[in-house]
Amino acid sequence: MLVRKVPVFVPASPWGLRLPQKFLFLLFLSGLVTLCFGALFLLPNSSRLKRLFLAHRTQQPGLEVVAEVAGHPLAREQESPPNPAPAVPAPGEGDASSQASTRRRKVWLRRTHPTGTREMATVARSSGSTALRPQEGGIPFSFDFNAFRSRLRHPVLGTRADESKEPQSLVRAQREKIKEMMQFAWQSYKLYAMGKNELRPLTKDGYEGNMFGGLSGATIIDSLDTLYLMELQEEFQEAKAWVEENFHLNVSGEASLFEVNIRYIGGLLSAFYLTGEEVFRTKAIKLGEKLLPAFNTPTGIPKGVVNFKSGSWGWAMAGSSSILAEFGSLHLEFLHLTELSGNQVFAEKVRNIRKVLRKINKPFGLYPNFLSPVSGNWMQHHVSVGGLGDSFYEYLIKSWLMSAKTDVEAKDMYYEALEAIETYLLNVSPGGLTYIAEWRGGILDHKMGHLACFSGGMIALGAEDAKEEKRAHYRELAAQITKTCHESYARSDTKLGPEAFWFNSGREAVATQLSESYYILRPEVVESYMYLWRQTHDPIYREWGWEVVMALEKYCRTEAGFSGIQDVYSSIPNHDNKQQTFFLAETLKYLYLLFSEDDMLSLEDWVFNTEAHPLPVNHSDSSSRAGGRL
Repeated sequence: MLVRKVPVFVPASPWGLRLPQKFLFLLFLSGLVTLCFGALFLLPNSSRLKRLFLAHRTQQPGLEVVAEVAGHPLAREQESPPNPAPAVPAPGEGDASSQASTRRRKVWLRRTHPTGTREMATVARSSGSTALRPQEGGIPFSFDFNAFRSRLRHPVLGTRADESKEPQSLVRAQREKIKEMMQFAWQSYKLYAMGKNELRPLTKDGYEGNMFGGLSGATIIDSLDTLYLMELQEEFQEAKAWVEENFHLNVSGEASLFEVNIRYIGGLLSAFYLTGEEVFRTKAIKLGEKLLPAFNTPTGIPKGVVNFKSGSWGWAMAGSSSILAEFGSLHLEFLHLTELSGNQVFAEKVRNIRKVLRKINKPFGLYPNFLSPVSGNWMQHHVSVGGLGDSFYEYLIKSWLMSAKTDVEAKDMYYEALEAIETYLLNVSPGGLTYIAEWRGGILDHKMGHLACFSGGMIALGAEDAKEEKRAHYRELAAQITKTCHESYARSDTKLGPEAFWFNSGREAVATQLSESYYILRPEVVESYMYLWRQTHDPIYREWGWEVVMALEKYCRTEAGFSGIQDVYSSIPNHDNKQQTFFLAETLKYLYLLFSEDDMLSLEDWVFNTEAHPLPVNHSDSSSRAGGRL
């Protein structure tokens, strides 16, 4: 068999090409491929080609992510968002939960100019400015803390009185007693429940509850500004250290939008404004972002509960309603979140609530307590200045004051609502006690809740800016309502007030059933004492306030903290085993301020949110940097 030999230097080829020819062909082909891909990446206007070949990226260098609530239509890459603002990063908060939440959100993409090193740097504390660490390609938003403090008209802690004067010495001793009560409440909490939401003083342990969606340390954050105000420096540093090291936001439960806002966000905001410590600002902003999905409703009226894990609502959409006092008590905090972050989304959410409320028909000028977030219609015609309605009215007048009296819309809404309340809810009992009843479709319940007792202070606070012919009337009305609330205390065996009290069947300012006879360390009555004292300096308010101090010591103080009691008409207390966070945030703070000089947290410089956390009045146009006014 003959075998054909082929020279080894001439290999066979399926294309009939010799090796040098194949090499040249491959060289030409590789050059062509290089040219094509070079055009893809280097030539202008190639973004459409890139989208064909490259995986989608949510953030590229030079792009800034502006978070919107889930469900918002996704903008095209090249469109500018309405009122764009940079998302606010929170150093140290890049936990897995928050990253997953960010992935779930739909985002606006906005092209930004590259940032220089000066813009990227965090401004040192010594300069008086604080700045958030920028995201990739983002521009940090700085806040000049020293400039803010220089605009305050009074020292934060006020001036010191002449200690040589005997009357001042008595007041100072009373103030020191209240400070000791705060110290005792804090030390008991620290010893038995540190990091938990509340202390249970009888069982000497902590309680978490289910209002905060897995967030912990509610007592700590609610206490920060009270500790600072009372100059309990060691205790304040303990609280601050816990926030820095242990206050984590990677939680997954269902939380009350209202309670998280007034306690946590309010507490963190006030702690920042009092101290300038950056940790409080960044935590407040990051937590505020976790609340935004609650606003993703057809009307923009938020649901009452938000699920931190899914970013959705805790309640079914159909058939449920939102509560006036809850969605109406976000304005102060959310404007300050915009002020400190530069992110417009917070301010836009609460301004939309105002827009809805201005348009909707109000029966006889009254605001019912329940509103559908789907239809924007009232669900029931139940009106109350106590629970379910209370702080909505409070935030109207305080928005006017916090804006340095520029938020005319809030002012008009407040006085219109107050006029309707006077016309349809205000009553005077046969015994001469003035009270605000509850209204159910035109029928009055002649009762007043403890929560409604804040209204004396609110009306006093707003009297100065009423029409001139109404100012004296409102001052007198505030005094009469506050007197009625004092009577609810004075007519009990413990000299503490019940949860609700009635005016019927010849009985006035007393609870008529055991289920309304409890006292849970509430602050509303002493809150009104404080405002009336600052307006009138009538010594009766300090006398009444001291009566409360003595009653708290006698009936609510236990071996391991303070506890509410189940029946104010029994001189043998039956404790409820809970030291409420608002006892440290509000009750003790208002009592301390009642026995302090007027320029300590001066009302010219500060407004208190509904958890008694002080937020500053906008004495300048600095908020215009954030695109809006406080």
